[in-house]
Amino acid sequence: MAKQKIIEFDGLQNLVYSTNKETMADIEQGNKNHEPETLEPSKQNLRVWIEKNHRGGKIVTIIKGFEGDEQALKDLGKKLKTYCGTGGSEKNGEIIIQGHHADKVLKFLLDNGYKAKRAGG
Repeated sequence: MAKQKIIEFDGLQNLVYSTNKETMADIEQGNKNHEPETLEPSKQNLRVWIEKNHRGGKIVTIIKGFEGDEQALKDLGKKLKTYCGTGGSEKNGEIIIQGHHADKVLKFLLDNGYKAKRAGG
């Protein structure tokens, strides 16, 4: 079976590419995706654990379960990194701290009124 050549195709004339996270339906209706409201520390249900999978053998401390907007996550991550004296990142609702600092992170979170538990390995 021979390949058919497309002579004219106007199906892409209405195609719009955007890096905006809102869908076209949201834009047309005027709806905006709001960031989740940041819960107060006593209502946060955080889990702290150690992981080294897929990290080249390096150990990291991960804090999951944060509910709130990205800026609040980044602020908490910055405080934790400063407290531990190390680097890390905040992404996908997780805070990743370089090194084995689970006990230190847990102490910081509990001292600052967060509801946190040690989990995993």
